[in-house]
Amino acid sequence: MNGSADRIAKIAAGEFDDYCAEFAAITARAPQRFRDRDWHGLQEDSAGRLEIHNQRVDAAVAKIESALGADAASNETWRLARTRYGAELATRPDAEIGKTFFSSITRRVLKTEGTDPMVEFTDDPTSLPVGEPELVRLEAGGLEAMLIELTSRSYAGEDWQNLERDVRLATREIERRFALHGEQDEVAVIEAYPHPFYRGRAAYLIGSITAGAVTLPLAIAIHRTSRGLVIGAVLVEHDDISVLFSYTRSSFMVAVDDQGKLVNYLRRLMPHRKPAELFTTIGYNKHGKTERYRDLRAFIDSSGATFEHARGIRGMVMIVFTLAGYDAVFKVIRDRFPYPKQTTRRQVMSKYRLVFRHDRAGRLIDANEFEHMRFAVSRFDEQLLQELQTEAAKSITVEDGQVTLHHVYVERKVIPLDIYLRESNPLKGRAAMIDYGRAIKNLAMSDIFPGDMLLKNFGVTRSGRVVFYDYDELTRVTECNFREMPQTVDPDREMSADPWFGVGDHDVFPEEFRNFLGVRGELREVLEQHHGDLFGVRFWQRVQDRVKAGEVIEIFPYERSRRLGAGVRTRARPT
Repeated sequence: MNGSADRIAKIAAGEFDDYCAEFAAITARAPQRFRDRDWHGLQEDSAGRLEIHNQRVDAAVAKIESALGADAASNETWRLARTRYGAELATRPDAEIGKTFFSSITRRVLKTEGTDPMVEFTDDPTSLPVGEPELVRLEAGGLEAMLIELTSRSYAGEDWQNLERDVRLATREIERRFALHGEQDEVAVIEAYPHPFYRGRAAYLIGSITAGAVTLPLAIAIHRTSRGLVIGAVLVEHDDISVLFSYTRSSFMVAVDDQGKLVNYLRRLMPHRKPAELFTTIGYNKHGKTERYRDLRAFIDSSGATFEHARGIRGMVMIVFTLAGYDAVFKVIRDRFPYPKQTTRRQVMSKYRLVFRHDRAGRLIDANEFEHMRFAVSRFDEQLLQELQTEAAKSITVEDGQVTLHHVYVERKVIPLDIYLRESNPLKGRAAMIDYGRAIKNLAMSDIFPGDMLLKNFGVTRSGRVVFYDYDELTRVTECNFREMPQTVDPDREMSADPWFGVGDHDVFPEEFRNFLGVRGELREVLEQHHGDLFGVRFWQRVQDRVKAGEVIEIFPYERSRRLGAGVRTRARPT
């Protein structure tokens, strides 16, 4: 048995080393991709990096089952293997990532339901290291000089359009922001993580900046245009930094020596962000899931909250529920979908996989996919449990006082847009409706068509951004056929309940959106005023043409008002 345990530990450690090496190699390509303006390459690397964990876990499972045969299913062997493997990780800075890797292997081999703390590390409390990464610290020469030194550390000798101009604009913006916080003293200190964060078509220098008694987070957005580098924005407000690291965006490519210490540092800059989100945003989505599970268990253990239906109109495809006071919703696929839904369980799951790999453009909520989560029956509202048993029997079982969720998606909780518009004051309602139109356009520019654009399928985040979370009818814009409604002079045809013209599976009629969205009165006028082009085919066909031509369309993760006006172009060179 000891020999089998040693073999398991050795195989798992070897595959974890391979995972780390592949992850680091892909991440290390980001600076050159950025230098070459290879935006498609960056996108492909970002998507490909997400798959490495599962690939290496699959390899470990195959080797263990081949080497051990029947002994691979022995819990006692795995208990010993856990101890051996944990000892090997003890001095590594990536030990927590390695523990998640091992737990994935055990769950796959032993087909674990719930968790088994004797053979996996999932139930271990969060164990972030003490301290933060070594930082770049600048505190001499004035703000402009410090900004030039900071940008030059990462991009020395690079071809800038006009760095001095950009730094002057950045200095004015930073000083203005400190003045809004009541601080008139000069900036004394800049601290920053030494490696740029790459995502999309930009690089970000992340740190903090101090003037007098006020310290603010700092993000410098650097864009590479055909004419050279420019500083596109400097972000020093907490909400702006939070949006940059949002759970609605793809992960960054960033060099990391110690993941836990980097997460500690980012938590100092964004105190309300949980470790789960921050591990995910630097590319460790599987460990982000582990941290999400630990956070959930800690909340359940410390509260008397029960699972209950989430606010909003009941979905035809998903049963959506939550815990009062917790920041997430849980989504289980129904066994059957009523008319007019014409999708399947497999197709729904494929849409979630598409979102997982795709550029989420700041508008698609990241969904953690869990299997075999187990909770006490007493933690479920009676009506919810009855609906789950009746409508989602393929996804749950109830046995021995426990509810096992065999397949469930966990997403951040947001306020459904239709509820938000009813409960908000007119000013916030107008802003949300304008951002709703922006959200649809941002999705389109990332080659995503929501399908069902009803307000109930969108939500509003803590920062007031509108995001999309109902993926069962989502498809690619480039797969749609956007058409104008045919005209007829025959009144009988015009009044017919059935279409009098042919409609293909992928046909979309934008002018019909007005009739289906359910937006009335002033809010409809606001949408028409700011985004009336959504109701015509020209907008959609132009976006299709750009995407099909190989263009990666820039979707800025900051408001237009934050741009420095330094000539950042919005079009990318086709590749």
